[in-house]
Amino acid sequence: MPMTRALRQLDDVALLQAVLGRDEQAWRELMRRFRGLIYHCIGVAVKRHDGVLPGEEFDEIFCEVCLNLLRNDMGKLRRYDPTRGTKLGTWIGLIAIRTCYDHLRASSRRPVLDGADGVPEREDNHAGPLELLLEQERQALLAMLVTDLTPRERFFFELYYHRGMDPTEVAREMKVSIGTVYAKKNKLRARLLALAGTGQQEAMAA
Repeated sequence: MPMTRALRQLDDVALLQAVLGRDEQAWRELMRRFRGLIYHCIGVAVKRHDGVLPGEEFDEIFCEVCLNLLRNDMGKLRRYDPTRGTKLGTWIGLIAIRTCYDHLRASSRRPVLDGADGVPEREDNHAGPLELLLEQERQALLAMLVTDLTPRERFFFELYYHRGMDPTEVAREMKVSIGTVYAKKNKLRARLLALAGTGQQEAMAA
């Protein structure tokens, strides 16, 4: 019990080191600390597909996330590098989202049969499930990356990208010069690319 209390007092990086040292209690603490986040990320991924994905599969996907974290001597966790500016929660969240989308893609390849005659549903000209999943994955990954930005950077992101304000409007709203807006845009783009390079490429590597 005292050990459990001690583990709960560790910061994320120190806890991860204990996990990588194969401390079973540290692993349980990692799951306690990030279980809610993992389920939240799974929910984000299936938000528009709850009519396709049965609710009981949430636990199955959670188990797949855990297996992905443990696979290959915890290779994905060992790739985490706190010096690159990504929080451990963001790293694990990205892995959870990609694991969920892999599960959904595998499910989408299963033939969907009509209940009346057993004939596969006819294709239409609209975007298919895979295209929708890819777009949602992009949005979900971006949302996770934005959580690592500073409050000022998130405000700029909201004005410029979400609200679609032009540079003049952003400058007026933030009370800065036009030149500062362009500088912030380039800096933010570089930061997001750096975060994406860490999270999307390395954390999702097989």
